[in-house]
Amino acid sequence: MNELRIKSQERLLAYGIRPSLPRVEVMLYLLEHRTHPNVDTIYKDLLPKIPSLSKTTVYNTVQRLSEKGAILRLTIDEKNVCFDGCSDPHAHFLCKNCGKIYDLNFSPKANMQLDFSEHLIDEVSLYYRGICKECLAKMKK
Repeated sequence: MNELRIKSQERLLAYGIRPSLPRVEVMLYLLEHRTHPNVDTIYKDLLPKIPSLSKTTVYNTVQRLSEKGAILRLTIDEKNVCFDGCSDPHAHFLCKNCGKIYDLNFSPKANMQLDFSEHLIDEVSLYYRGICKECLAKMKK
């Protein structure tokens, strides 16, 4: 069993989720693929590996993982809900030209100058939208 598979199972257990085959595989997929996939992409990519997998199972799995905090549910793109295997607080950038979503090295809790001492914050979402550097370079040519 490879190290990332073990990490996937440990992540599920740490968030109180029983590690079934689909749950482990979806978690593993999200840890391996930092592309912020949607349910359709996860399903399509895992189907050859798990022929009995259904799209409903993938949908229910990511719902459960995001509700428990094991993954992030991203609504940065109005057309698709995407998922991120990194549940640490960080910002995201959506390129309005190519549609890719990128992680930004920015910790919202560390960089915001707001006083939350009287509140319990359990989730922060910080989204940026614009044109990525790759698309900008193509536009300049």
